[in-house]
Amino acid sequence: MEPLLIGTRKGLFVMTSDTPGAWGIQSHHFAGEPVSQTFTDPVTGHWFAALRLGHFGVKLHKSTDRGASWSEVICPAFPAKPQTGFWADDPTPWNVEMIWSFAATGSASKRRLWVGTMPAAVFYSDDGAKSWTLCESFWLDEKRKAWMGGGNDFPGLHTLLAHPNNDQHLIGAISCGGLWETRDSGSSWQSIGQGFKADFVPPELLGDPNIQDPHRISMCAAQPDVMWTQLHFGLYRSTDAGQSWQQLQGHPEVGDFGFPILAHPTNPLRAWVVPAQADALRYAPGARMCVARTDDGGKSWQIFRAGLPQSQAYDLVYRHGLALASDAQTLAMASTTGNLWISPDSGEHWQHIGGHLPPVACVAFATP
Repeated sequence: MEPLLIGTRKGLFVMTSDTPGAWGIQSHHFAGEPVSQTFTDPVTGHWFAALRLGHFGVKLHKSTDRGASWSEVICPAFPAKPQTGFWADDPTPWNVEMIWSFAATGSASKRRLWVGTMPAAVFYSDDGAKSWTLCESFWLDEKRKAWMGGGNDFPGLHTLLAHPNNDQHLIGAISCGGLWETRDSGSSWQSIGQGFKADFVPPELLGDPNIQDPHRISMCAAQPDVMWTQLHFGLYRSTDAGQSWQQLQGHPEVGDFGFPILAHPTNPLRAWVVPAQADALRYAPGARMCVARTDDGGKSWQIFRAGLPQSQAYDLVYRHGLALASDAQTLAMASTTGNLWISPDSGEHWQHIGGHLPPVACVAFATP
């Protein structure tokens, strides 16, 4: 089984399993420093870790030997904010507060690394993070002034999906700014996502794609036109690469609120969510942890609780806190209370393998 990377408030932990079910911490990097996101590039084999150090800014580290050693690389940065003109009164700061998402496109010899940030912007690097280019067509789109911060002070681009068969096509998700796509490798961007309904705005703005709050989006790699979204108050599915969305009914026992959603890589009818109790509470429904899975395209959901705490469970799983291994059946899930679970059977049973970690921001299996 490939290593599991766990980004926490107190560093990056790498866990491994030499035998089935026997997981342990192999290494701990950036001790005491908040890790906002990790990325392992399946083509180059490089690992990346983004740190959010508050007063000391954002840092980005790279490993070319699967975590044995790390080196600091250049972070993306905005140009100076204009003092006159349309953007002079922009309330959003022109400095990177957090790196929240990664993607990569192209061949090994012509690899492009992408990041999404908070405030919501897209940068790319063609030289392995030695330098960065801001996607100005995205950052300078006038629609950006309508975006909101959701649970953060500023809107953030938390998900970047690269189309597996088209390096020119990427989709980004903003909380709160809806879905945006480029079909020309970042030269231009368009707002997409018809069918979403934002219940937290005045009625006349209910369906405005530009102010929606997707908590997470996920794509079926084998059929990339099929996408899933956990929206703020709602589950949605698309069969046309995110252009339009159909709302799904959540399980009647736990509702349709939460943060993570995860598509199966080959089965377009299967996806997982981790329900939470809306809206202000934001912990497991009834303080009982569960995972929900659909096998019929969102028409119905099964609830799995075996191995998960069923009383006094005030865990919340963040949007990047659920991950699937390359075998397409082993799941990892981690919470804000430092709990970590592994499921070997597509979410039906869970093993608790860590209960004293710092609050977890993200989990990801390293690509084989």
